[in-house]
Amino acid sequence: MQFSFNSHPAAQIDSPALVTYVFEKDNRIEGSLAQLDQATGGRLKRLADCGELTGKTLEATMLHDPPGLAAGRLLLVGAGKPEKFDGTILRRVAGMALRLLRAKSVTRMTFLLREGERNAEGAEAAVEGLLLASFESDFYKTEKKNGKAMEAAALAGAEGASTAEIERGMARGRVIGEAQNFTRTLANEPSNRLTPRMLADRGEEMAREAGLAVDVLDEKRIAELKMGALLSVAQGSSEPPRVIVVTYTPAHPASGGTGAPVLGLVGKAVTFDTGGISIKPSEGMEKMKYDMAGGAAMLGVMKALAALKPAVKVVAVIPSTENMPGGKAQKPGDVQFAMSGKSIEVINTDAEGRLILADGIAYAKKLGCTHLVDAATLTGAIVVALSHINTGVFTNNPGFQEQVLASARRAGEKMWPMPLDDDYRELIKSTIADIQNIAGAGRGGGASVGAAFLREFTDETPWVHLDIAGTAWLDEQKPWAAKGPTGIAVRTLVDLAMSFS
Repeated sequence: MQFSFNSHPAAQIDSPALVTYVFEKDNRIEGSLAQLDQATGGRLKRLADCGELTGKTLEATMLHDPPGLAAGRLLLVGAGKPEKFDGTILRRVAGMALRLLRAKSVTRMTFLLREGERNAEGAEAAVEGLLLASFESDFYKTEKKNGKAMEAAALAGAEGASTAEIERGMARGRVIGEAQNFTRTLANEPSNRLTPRMLADRGEEMAREAGLAVDVLDEKRIAELKMGALLSVAQGSSEPPRVIVVTYTPAHPASGGTGAPVLGLVGKAVTFDTGGISIKPSEGMEKMKYDMAGGAAMLGVMKALAALKPAVKVVAVIPSTENMPGGKAQKPGDVQFAMSGKSIEVINTDAEGRLILADGIAYAKKLGCTHLVDAATLTGAIVVALSHINTGVFTNNPGFQEQVLASARRAGEKMWPMPLDDDYRELIKSTIADIQNIAGAGRGGGASVGAAFLREFTDETPWVHLDIAGTAWLDEQKPWAAKGPTGIAVRTLVDLAMSFS
């Protein structure tokens, strides 16, 4: 999609569709809407007075060939109560408008920012919303029925704002939106078209195009590093594992020397998860192709950072494998040794994500990372706790957790802090090894138990764990987004890296 900025007054914008938004309040026709109302001979006020233009969230009103306007259509989208309006709603308004217009075969549109959003942040959110709405998960359909692609979108409405500021926001929004869609494209791939080796190839291709350093560890190097936890999951599959390492090094770091912080991003990338010998039910198993959404998110973050150039070094470590049953698969009761040297009793082979992350975390520390964030579709228990609304956030360092949560708030991604008391460590004590990979039957707290397992491998390194099992996938289409992968955590982690010091 091509993006541009249109500096003309709204009534003079020649576009197949002019879009803006309306608030739910007594005086709905104000500011730029009042100008449009005047140009159309009071038509907007009449719609508001008769109850057809309420401003309720995502309620749409379309005017064809509006008198007094150069645009072919005027689309007004409800933005809800002004006191609750934020970047998230702006993204959704822009996204819904694109999807509605595209379904009517409109291929060009202009989005008019209202007075409070005529800044870089508003432009960024609008462009992100447009790009995220343009994503479809029907890549392999031979006949597509969702309308023509939106070819071009312009932003307008910069009176009182710097055009350069708006364009900076648009450029940043494009980088982040495209990175999130890159993540969604990877997570959407069926497992026969995205094995660990294929994922490594895609990650390597992205890194080289973006100018990032990349290193792919094959099964021989993984074995040499004694990543026994990762290898234990991989041994049941005919597909060999990979560890993808992508590094961004700033040209002008904010702080130099040996004490400079290094942000480590570790992403779970199980390209298909059957559960192994502890096999999953068949219903819904096809979605286990997205069990690599955490790894995909980290690749998306690195793609964005290559363009945005933060002042901190960032290293992404993405362990990737399949989890399959078979004659060589690990069995419940097996004992494995992680890269850290810690022994693990495998009680349930379907708790495999924490095994591969254990070695990913250890390797990130070996590479010099001073702060760690991992993202993983780790537990069904987090869905029980938080549904599909919030990502669960766990930590060994409350100060670092607050940094991540602050980034999530700025990025408009819902995340919620979860408990990780020392008592959860008691639930993973093993009688024959250092730890076991799940708690005993009926002991509950599965999301915290999974996080407690990961904490065993962080030592004193500040660490945050994002359990995205409930937020990485949309089971049904939304007005602003297609059914399928969401690209969760990309925006939050980009913000974290950009604000890191």
